Amino acid sequence: MAFKSLLTVLSDTNLVTTPVAQGLALARSLDAHLDSLCLGVDRSQTGYYYAGANAMILQETLTRAHSEAEAIENEVKSLMQGSGVRWATETGVTQIADLGRHVAARARFSDLVILPKPYGQERGAELEPTVEAALFEGQAPVLMVPDNCASVTTPKTISIGWNESAEALVAVRAALPFLKTADLVRVVVIDPPTHGPNRSDPGGMLSQFLSRHGVRVEIDVLSKTMPRVSDVLLRHARDSNVEMLVMGAYGHSRFREAILGGATRNMLEMADVPVFMAH
Repeated sequence: MAFKSLLTVLSDTNLVTTPVAQGLALARSLDAHLDSLCLGVDRSQTGYYYAGANAMILQETLTRAHSEAEAIENEVKSLMQGSGVRWATETGVTQIADLGRHVAARARFSDLVILPKPYGQERGAELEPTVEAALFEGQAPVLMVPDNCASVTTPKTISIGWNESAEALVAVRAALPFLKTADLVRVVVIDPPTHGPNRSDPGGMLSQFLSRHGVRVEIDVLSKTMPRVSDVLLRHARDSNVEMLVMGAYGHSRFREAILGGATRNMLEMADVPVFMAH
């Protein structure tokens, strides 16, 4: 399936440029349509207001969110006008607790959602649930682009973090339009199991599947020589000049990853190349 409907979800004027630039580059390359959802987020929790709070306080937070949404849309329009691609913008205001519903409603009818890195300094609390809403409720693949990262359209070298999970396979299938145009796809297997049907040929079935789609594949079997799987994947990506990483998202529960960490959360925090994810 080709990527014909692209979506960016933006909630911070400081995090507009890179996702929109990536969206425009893909839309131009793929003859696709780019939509931008510009959200003003009321980050206060109404239930936490003290008993004496009145409607004026609620109105103030909503007014501020409206102003933020308009500022984001103006920034997006300044980047999109004259770009030569088909595009549209939409503004909205939501409380942070209801954010997922609005994101999922748009992501469900998008082929790819392009989002900024959700973790780091001066990142709003709404960025993480935006990623999760697109992946889970929206059932759409997500392309996470780090700040100031060069836009990719036809990455020449792609790395797949492969652990035979259902999430990883869903991500591979969703990423096929990128994989087919790459010069080389590296299937990275870290500490494959010593028991199981694929123990003698880790990644072999996946490479066969991809090769039948015309993808040139190499398998890299690595040891977990660093504390986290994401560290090994990122080091391998840097050593191999990888332009995009493909991986399944949230193989563990979101609650577990939020409390204990996990490959998805760590990758979203540390990656310095675009990461294509699906669940």
